[in-house]
Amino acid sequence: MRKNVFGRQLGRDANERKALFKSLASALVLEERIATTHAKAKAVRPYVEKLVTKARKGEAALRLLEPYLSKEAAVKMVEKIGPRFSKRNGGYTRIVFAGNRIADNASMAVIEFVEKGQPVAASKKAEAKPASKTSAKRASVSSTKRLSQVERKV
Repeated sequence: MRKNVFGRQLGRDANERKALFKSLASALVLEERIATTHAKAKAVRPYVEKLVTKARKGEAALRLLEPYLSKEAAVKMVEKIGPRFSKRNGGYTRIVFAGNRIADNASMAVIEFVEKGQPVAASKKAEAKPASKTSAKRASVSSTKRLSQVERKV
């Protein structure tokens, strides 16, 4: 019988689940998109949604988030992600099915925030100019190929 167990166990005891959720939520906040198993994504989604709701309150929420996220993730959540979702009343994340993992046929999913932030890498690329047009063309073609391959894997 399932007594005193709220949510999904994921084959772990309570402390292991807390550590797993903290690491998954911190990775999601820092990367804004992570690939994990479908069960873990479904389990961590309400955890992250509640943290975003707390982060919308502003600087006072930083102390509330520290037990649930790493320090740098809590700061990013309050400074960037909370204000981004200030006009939204829920549904901050989405789960996209990503096929099955080859090694063990586990159902994989990508969990990500619904609203995208400003890409940091794109702004850095715009500032740096390439040396020549041919090398820039080759670099852009190879980077788009790699990006499409990564997108297919995820």
